[in-house]
Amino acid sequence: MKIAILGGGHGAYAAAADLSEAGHEVRLWRRDAAALHPVIRAGAITLKDAAGVREVPLALATADIAAALEGARLVVIPTPAIAQYDIALAMAPHLVDGQVVFLPPGTFGSYVMARLVKQSGNLADVAWAETGTLPYLARKHGEREVNVTVRAIRLPTGVYPARKSAEAIEVIREAFPSVNACGDALSGALMNAGPVIHPPLMVMNAAPLQHFERWDIHNEGTQPAVRAVTDQLDRERIAVREAFSQGAPHYPLADHYENDRWMYGDAHKQLVKSGDWRENIDLHSHRYITEDTELGLAFLASAARYAGVDAPIAHGLLAIVGGFLGRDLRQGPRTFERLGLAALSKTELAQRLHHGE
Repeated sequence: MKIAILGGGHGAYAAAADLSEAGHEVRLWRRDAAALHPVIRAGAITLKDAAGVREVPLALATADIAAALEGARLVVIPTPAIAQYDIALAMAPHLVDGQVVFLPPGTFGSYVMARLVKQSGNLADVAWAETGTLPYLARKHGEREVNVTVRAIRLPTGVYPARKSAEAIEVIREAFPSVNACGDALSGALMNAGPVIHPPLMVMNAAPLQHFERWDIHNEGTQPAVRAVTDQLDRERIAVREAFSQGAPHYPLADHYENDRWMYGDAHKQLVKSGDWRENIDLHSHRYITEDTELGLAFLASAARYAGVDAPIAHGLLAIVGGFLGRDLRQGPRTFERLGLAALSKTELAQRLHHGE
């Protein structure tokens, strides 16, 4: 299958190498041509995992998004949600009927990006999908080298518009067999693990993150008090899902720590053992704040408000992060209110998510 990978981060390089090695025709696009040049020059990415180290050739690495998208059946965008606005506008002139765009994860980006493309004037019949996490726990080890610690074994995925769910899931599953349908885009967004796991880790590790040059929030930073807050925040997420009549499995985050039933299986020990997450994290600019808190947690809190679910942990964490950022995060760009959804009834919302705008 012809697949376009859009992005230049850990997840994009992991997806490009992994899917190319699996036999797909992969085109990798990155807007920063200079940063992409080592991949263009070599024509390959160095992939490291439990099987060893090897060179994986790509069909194309390019800074020309039109070249990457041409003929692609599947478009994979494993970028932070803060990049989705610019990417949507860049890809809008080139999308055509029948393409499937996959956001792992999306932070409700399937709905947001679809609207942006339509507002740009492109009315192509495209399916947009999003899942709860990246297909990989991965970190780049060099300018064209990526280390994959764990691959996801379960990827619950929602589709916008939901009427195209069966078609979209079939296409995505050719590349990612672990994908399974979980309903519409709202259901997919409420599977997103980032806004549940990362804000408590950032808030409750704020002092060591600012004191030490490098700190592993998944090792020393994950203590019983942090876990207790994370578990309660996840119970709020599940309560929101239930308020929207979204059924189990809800993939409770506790499974990530306690057993092998979560999206990555029994992966927490491998994540810590790799050492790749002992890093410098800036409390103002890291994606755990800009993506998972300012967008993802704000979205979850707004969904709770809409559904009438009491979510004190979500709102409390949002207030604390707003306190050290110096701004109110309750009405951020990816909330029900700012997206114009708060005024819809649940029936109207469900119809919009099923049929599209």
